[in-house]
Amino acid sequence: MGFRPLHDRVVVKALDGEDKTKGGIIIPDTAKEKPMEGKVIAVGPGARGEDGKLVKPDVKKGDRVLYGKWSGTEVKVGGEDLLIMKESDIMGIIE
Repeated sequence: MGFRPLHDRVVVKALDGEDKTKGGIIIPDTAKEKPMEGKVIAVGPGARGEDGKLVKPDVKKGDRVLYGKWSGTEVKVGGEDLLIMKESDIMGIIE
């Protein structure tokens, strides 16, 4: 991918939700909820603190993360749908 995020921004690829319920009912694309889980594709170098020092991000490339439903900006890079968001929009890392 030819894209590098700046500062404390993170590039996330949303993971698709389930296509059917536990009972076996298939959910059409129009009724699916917006995903809130994704995989980190790229991470910026970090934000500058008040003292001017670089604060490294807590997430790294390859992490599975949980983020807010309406977080980030949707972009298309290299034919792939991605989200660019600030690290603070990420709620946690799924281990």
